[in-house]
Amino acid sequence: MKTLSPRPVLMLESRSAFISGHGGYGHRQKKLDYAAAYFDYGAVRIDAGEEASPAVVERDASAEQAWLAQLSATELYKVSTRHIYTPTPLPKGFYAPIEYDDWYHFVKQSVPQLQAQGWKVMIADDFTFNVVEIEDIAGQALESEAGWFDIALGIEVNGEQVRLEPLLADLFSRDVRWLRHPDAIADDERVRFVTEQGVQLVIRAQRLKPLVRNLADLFEQPNVETLRVPAWDAGRLEALERSGRWQFSGERAVRELAQRLREGARLASVAPPQGLQAELRPYQQQGLSWMQFLREHNLAGVLADDMGLGKTVQTLAHILTEKRSGRLQQPALVVMPTTLIYNWQQEAARFSPDLRVLALTGGQRKQHFAQLGDYDIVLTTYALIWRDLAVLREQAWHLLILDEAHYVKNSRTRAARAIRILEARHRLCLTGTPLENHLGELWSQFDFLLPGFLGDEQQFTVRWRQPIEKEGDNVKRELLARRIRPFILRRRKSEVATELPPKTTIVRRVELEGPQRDLYETVRLALHLQVKQAAQRGSAQQQRVRVLDALLKLRQICCDPRLVKLAEAGKVKSSAKLSLLREMVEGLVEEGRRILIFSQFSGMLALIASELSKAKVPWVILTGDTADRTTPIERFQSGEVPVFLISLKAGGVGLNLTAADTVIHYDPWWNPAAEAQATDRAYRIGQDKQVFVYKLITAGTIEEKILLLQEKKAQLAGSLFEERSPSVFDEAEIAALLDDPTL
Repeated sequence: MKTLSPRPVLMLESRSAFISGHGGYGHRQKKLDYAAAYFDYGAVRIDAGEEASPAVVERDASAEQAWLAQLSATELYKVSTRHIYTPTPLPKGFYAPIEYDDWYHFVKQSVPQLQAQGWKVMIADDFTFNVVEIEDIAGQALESEAGWFDIALGIEVNGEQVRLEPLLADLFSRDVRWLRHPDAIADDERVRFVTEQGVQLVIRAQRLKPLVRNLADLFEQPNVETLRVPAWDAGRLEALERSGRWQFSGERAVRELAQRLREGARLASVAPPQGLQAELRPYQQQGLSWMQFLREHNLAGVLADDMGLGKTVQTLAHILTEKRSGRLQQPALVVMPTTLIYNWQQEAARFSPDLRVLALTGGQRKQHFAQLGDYDIVLTTYALIWRDLAVLREQAWHLLILDEAHYVKNSRTRAARAIRILEARHRLCLTGTPLENHLGELWSQFDFLLPGFLGDEQQFTVRWRQPIEKEGDNVKRELLARRIRPFILRRRKSEVATELPPKTTIVRRVELEGPQRDLYETVRLALHLQVKQAAQRGSAQQQRVRVLDALLKLRQICCDPRLVKLAEAGKVKSSAKLSLLREMVEGLVEEGRRILIFSQFSGMLALIASELSKAKVPWVILTGDTADRTTPIERFQSGEVPVFLISLKAGGVGLNLTAADTVIHYDPWWNPAAEAQATDRAYRIGQDKQVFVYKLITAGTIEEKILLLQEKKAQLAGSLFEERSPSVFDEAEIAALLDDPTL
C-alpha cells in the first residue's frame, strides 16, 4: 500500500433537478449550487468526510484536516444532504455558504486564496456563480453624421470587448424596476447578464443607476443596437462622466460641448453691444451671454424669466450684438400677441435706436412686403403670421423669436404650424410661463426650437408625458428636466432680488385696434370740437366741465368701451388693455405672484373680475360699495386668493397689504401722489419682498398725455380735480390733451 500526499480539489457545480426540504439548503432556489470537496490520491478520489478508506491507498488524515481547515476559513460550511433529493447521489463533501449571495464573494475573493494555498478549483460551465464581475464600463461618443453622435458602451471580458447595449436592453425589458423605480433597487444588488458566448457577468446596481438616469429613454427605442443622440443632447455624457462610474472617450468637440452645456449660467460674459441704451443688470448680462452661446453652437432655447425682469431688453441686446458683429445679414422676425407690438416698438426705440424696426401689422402692411430685408427686426403677430406665411417664407431670417411663446402651446393651430415652416438660422422662445397646464405645451415649444429633440408628439406622449403625469415616474421626470435644463434660462424675481432696486416700475403699452381705435378717434374729434367751442363762448367753469367730460369719456374708451354711455360704444365688444391684463395676470399667478389691481372706475373692476373668472383666476374686490372690508383683506393677506381688485376711493389709502409683491395700475391717475399712495399699500414697512409696479397705458391716446402731465405738469394735472382751479385751460393745453398725437 502506497502512502501519498492528498491534493485538495474543489468542484463548483449546479444541479437543476432537485427537491429540497422546507428550510434546508436549496429551498426556493432555482438551481442547487454547491462545492464538492475531495482529495486526489493519484488515481483515487476520496470525498471530504468519507470515513471508509480504499484498500489501495493509505490516507493522510492530518493533511486532510489541515486542508479542510483552510476551506472552513472561507464562507463555506459542510452541509447535510439528507433533506435534498436528486436523480443521482450528491457528493459527501458537500459545501455551501449560509447566505446564498455569499457565493459571489467566495468566487471572487476566496477561490483565488485557496488556489494560492494549493487547492485545485474547478468551476462547471453551468455553475450559477461562474461569473465575471464587471468593475469598469467604457463608453465612446463618436460623431456619426453632422449634428449627431453615437454612444457605444462596452466591457472587457477575458481580453475581449463585449457590447453592453443589447445586454442592458434585455435587462430593462425583463425588470421594469430599472425604468420606473430604480431607487427601489439596492445599490449593492448584483445584476446578472449572460453574453452570447454564455459567459455570465455580474455588476452592482450602483454602477448602472447613473446610466438609467441619463440614457433610460434611449433603450425604449425599437432598435437599441445604436444609441444615437443629437449633439445638443451631449449633456448626457457629461452627467455620466461626473458620476465617477463611467469613462468616455471619443470626439473632443462633443465632450467640450457637453461640458459647456452643463456650465450654462457660468458662461463667459459677452460685452453689451455698442449703441445699447441700457445698463444691463448682472442677470440680464448673463442672459445676453447665454443667447450668444446658443447662437455660437447653433442651438436654441427658452428665455423664461419672470415677468418684469427684462426679457425684451435682453433680446434686443442679443440682436444688436449680432448686428455689430456683422452676422445680422438677414432680419430677425419676432412673433408676438397683438397687444405687445407697440411695447416692442417702444422698447426698441428706447434701448436700441440703431436697429431698424418694422411692425408688419394693420391693413396697410402689404405695402411693406417687398422691403422686409431692409430692416433689422420685423414684428408680426400670431394672428397674422399664418395669413402672411406665403410672403414670410420667401424671406431668409437670421433669427426667429417667439414672444409669449406659450401662445403656440397647441401645435395644431395655424400659427403653430406656420412658425414651423419658416426657415431661420437661429430660434428663441420668450415666455414667463413655459409650462402652464401639461407637458405637451413644453413639447410644442421644443419641437419649434429643436425639432426631434423630444421626438414627435406621439413619442413624447408615450415616452414622457404619460409616465410623468399619470404614473408619477420620477426617473422620467428627472431625466426630462436634466435634458431640457441647458436650453431653458429661468430666473425668478426672488432669485435676482439682490440685483434689483426695492421697487421696480414698468410701463406696459398696448395699441387700440379696430373698432376700439375707431371709436376713440370718433369721440376725440367730436369732443375736441365741443371743447373749443366752449372755450370760445363759455365761462371758465363751463370750459372745465367740458374738458372733464371729454377726458373722462376718452379714458373710459381706453379702459374698455363698455364703460362709456354712448350708443356707438355698445357696439365695441373688445378691449386691448383688458386682453393685455388677462395675459399678464395669468402669467404672474403662474409665477406665484400676489397682485393688487387698481382702477379709478368701479365698473372697470367689475369687468376685470368677470374676465378673471373666465380665466379661473380667484379674486377678491374692494370698492366703495363693499360693506365688509375685513373679509377680502384677510382672504388676500392669508394667501387664499392671489388677486385683489381695489378702487381708488375705497382702497387707495389706509390699507396694509404686504402680502402683495405686484401692483398693477390699470388706468393712469392724474395725481402721481395718489398713484404712489396706492402702490404703498404693498410697498410699505413690513414688506420683505421686491415689489413690481406695472402701469398699463394705451399708446397714442390721452393716457400717454397723462403720463407726460405726471412728469411735466403736476400742477395742471392736480388742478383738474381741485375745487379751485388756479387757471383755465388755454388752447395750447387743450391741444396737448385732445389733439391727435401725430400732429
